Amino acid sequence: MTAGEIAGLIAAVAAVAFVVFCAVPLLKLGRVLEEMRLAVRDLGHNSVPILQELKGTVAATNSELGKLGVVTEDVAKVSAHATVVSENAAQLSTLFASTLGGPLIKTAAFTYGVRQAISGRKKAK
Repeated sequence: MTAGEIAGLIAAVAAVAFVVFCAVPLLKLGRVLEEMRLAVRDLGHNSVPILQELKGTVAATNSELGKLGVVTEDVAKVSAHATVVSENAAQLSTLFASTLGGPLIKTAAFTYGVRQAISGRKKAK
């Protein structure tokens, strides 16, 4: 064998060693990519039922919010009616005080004076 052939043989062996050295990480990378593909596939299969359940939950929540809106409208109506009733009661008490309050106080004062006068006569006797 000549020196050129030996150099070619060493270069060929070095090229084979380089290919083997590079093939191992490439095979490992291929396995990692395969596992990633399987994980993404499982994620896709498992996320569909979760999304469907979430869709049902959102629909039920929207329905309950609609019912809550009706209840709050009813509470607002009742509150408005209670305000009207309290205003009417205030007006009625003002009317009573102005029409019957004065004469009632005068009558009470008169009867008190009469009682005091009668009791004063009884003490004098």
